[in-house]
Amino acid sequence: MENSWQLVIDCADPQRMVEFWSQAMHYIPEPPPAPHATWREHWQAMGVPEDELGPGVGDLPESLVDPQGHGPRWWFQQVPEAKSIKNRLHVDLLVGGGRSVEFEVRRQRVDQEAQRLVALGATIRQVMDLPEMDHFAVCMADPEGNEFDVV
Repeated sequence: MENSWQLVIDCADPQRMVEFWSQAMHYIPEPPPAPHATWREHWQAMGVPEDELGPGVGDLPESLVDPQGHGPRWWFQQVPEAKSIKNRLHVDLLVGGGRSVEFEVRRQRVDQEAQRLVALGATIRQVMDLPEMDHFAVCMADPEGNEFDVV
């Protein structure tokens, strides 16, 4: 039996999250299943009632996929409540290369990626610059406040 999984993130604005995380993860918005031009068309063909779709729902993708087919699908599920506490689970973007890479090179790579993500809408929460522990990471938040680390 094949074991597969997806990451589901509750959010207020799925399209905004797709836009941010597709760039952050180097993923692509998931195309609707053929022969449908939009997810809305696909859901309508499946029999999802119009009142459950609402205006604009399904016109744009609410999920991401790894273009190489290796990583999990990410689905951004719209929910009515706002984020209110720290995440119990977070994503680490591993861009530094690990401890086999010189500390200053890792610091530069992580800092460069953090600045790219800020330009996309993320915010920096904390910088952990600990050369004595051979550790450099940037704690960040996505556009809706979900925490993640760049390491």
